[in-house]
Amino acid sequence: MTKPFALLSGIFFFCGVTAWAQTPGQAGASDEQLVRQWVATLGGDAFGGRKPMTPYEDITIHYLAGELQRLGLEPAFEGNWFQPFQMIAVTARPERNKLTVKGKKKAELLYPDDLVVWTARAADKVELKQAEYVFCGFGIHAPEYGWDDYAGIDVRGKIVIAMVNDPGYYDATLFRGRNMTYYGRWLYKFEEARRQGAAGCLVLHNTEAASYGWHVCVNGHLEGNLALFDPDTRNADELAVKGWLHEDGARKLFAAAGMDLDAAQAAARRPGFKSFSLKVKGDVKMAVSYDIQQTRNVAGILRGSDKADEAVVLSAHWDHLGIGTPDETGDTIYNGAADNGSGMAGLLLAARKFTQLPHRPRRSIIFLFPSSEESGLFGSEYYCAHPAVPMEKTSANLNFESIGPAELTEDVVILGGGQSGLDRYYVAAAAAQGRYIFFDDDNSDGWFFRSDHYNFVKKGVPAVVVENGLHPVDPARPNKYPMASWYHKPSDEYREDWDLSGTLANINLIFSAALSIADAEDPVKRY
Repeated sequence: MTKPFALLSGIFFFCGVTAWAQTPGQAGASDEQLVRQWVATLGGDAFGGRKPMTPYEDITIHYLAGELQRLGLEPAFEGNWFQPFQMIAVTARPERNKLTVKGKKKAELLYPDDLVVWTARAADKVELKQAEYVFCGFGIHAPEYGWDDYAGIDVRGKIVIAMVNDPGYYDATLFRGRNMTYYGRWLYKFEEARRQGAAGCLVLHNTEAASYGWHVCVNGHLEGNLALFDPDTRNADELAVKGWLHEDGARKLFAAAGMDLDAAQAAARRPGFKSFSLKVKGDVKMAVSYDIQQTRNVAGILRGSDKADEAVVLSAHWDHLGIGTPDETGDTIYNGAADNGSGMAGLLLAARKFTQLPHRPRRSIIFLFPSSEESGLFGSEYYCAHPAVPMEKTSANLNFESIGPAELTEDVVILGGGQSGLDRYYVAAAAAQGRYIFFDDDNSDGWFFRSDHYNFVKKGVPAVVVENGLHPVDPARPNKYPMASWYHKPSDEYREDWDLSGTLANINLIFSAALSIADAEDPVKRY
């Protein structure tokens, strides 16, 4: 299906997208009509689930650029609507599907039952000679919490074992209790191990602490592990080995060391824990195959009046999961109408509202559609490293993520509040609607770290997660399509009976907050 598909895609793109780009925004169309048209288009079968680095990427990004241009915006990237960057997709497999280690005893860690491993390096193979394994508790270096699992131990050239989550999961008096910090994310474990000079890092899985089972680790990493690609280094400075370690595999490893895993984990949960070498070593040999491709962010800009060198970024990722495993009905297209067709529609509607203002806001407004959010927030990561307006001049990020369908609620949930000066803008915007903000401090599943806004947070730019409230204005009209029924499934399709009353209210709330931030005398207080 390669050549005919590519040909059809090309014809489809050149003949179809221009026509589609004229459909939304007809004179006299209401906000709700526009949102429905945008979601129906972007979440339709013709967009094929919007997977990056497929022909459907071209269809999607050119459609979005056409809409931004039609709304009267300028290209955000030095005259270009698109910001290209390279990604690497890597599949790695240990030799003979196992890693053999030896300490007081010998053990074989089987792939993928005991561990799943990969790399981000552009190399045909990975080889580590007699790599030493060290247990570093949670693998956290957090001076502000008085916690350093790397104190007093040299992990250079070694493989770090780090527990998932953070100490607060087990002791409410530590860190932020069950409100997980970024230190609890498995991605952080890799980042810190790399900073410490380790050769590799294996995150010790626990179903409760991770909030998902071992099958998620396996299914997500057997093949096609994605990462940003640096053509200058070919990612040679990345960890040679990344991976997840099953608790059964960890027991084998500790048994080979003559140590007790349960006792080690119990000690690692308490302040004052000292990391230690297992005095277990083994060769690591992995065959690697990789593919390097290009994907693109999309963005337009509305230049500010008297503070044009500063900006507020509104964002909504354009990508989804593409065409994949059929569901019980045989549907193979993961349309992503709610995730994130609704977010893109919200961003386009906000852009329309900004361009219809009688006067331009003081600060510039950037309307950003990042790529590759679903595979690891890579598009926003790249943007934050190469922004259209410098990060120190970026006042805030307001992210549109899966905002529809949603019924109108009396409250609006904010996750990640209380950390910057952003809260008051949302409180004021909600009050103007006769609604109120509920600041939710339950981040036990790490949800706050799982969308594009968090890459801005890592750069010090204020951002929060906006979710629909818990108290419907009309309890007799509950949401017919709760997230559990469609999340990352082919059933995430647009339907005419979607309730968008809450969606539209939330779009207006975000627009109002963004306008207030853009016109404020002083920038938002940062972290």
